[in-house]
Amino acid sequence: MSALKFSEERLMKVLVAPVISEKATLVAEKNEQIVFRVTTDATKPEIKAAVELLFKVQVESVQTVNREGKQKRSGAHIGRRNHTKRAFVCLKPGQEINFTEEAK
Repeated sequence: MSALKFSEERLMKVLVAPVISEKATLVAEKNEQIVFRVTTDATKPEIKAAVELLFKVQVESVQTVNREGKQKRSGAHIGRRNHTKRAFVCLKPGQEINFTEEAK
């Protein structure tokens, strides 16, 4: 298992949250991928190991996207939202992660 290369403490911090949006749901149904928000310094092997460790599934591939934070203004003040990184995780056939189930 690839989780042995990385410390378990680091892997617990790599995944920030699953992305539950219209686009993420479309991608999940069409390409059988799950979208996660991850830390900006996370690597593809770390993301793969973290998903396999936390959800006990087999990951086929990982694609990442760096998203620029939007520029926002409130009156005369201009600010910027934080930059984020998303990971599109493709599971091996027959594997599934269900976020709607209650935690046990």
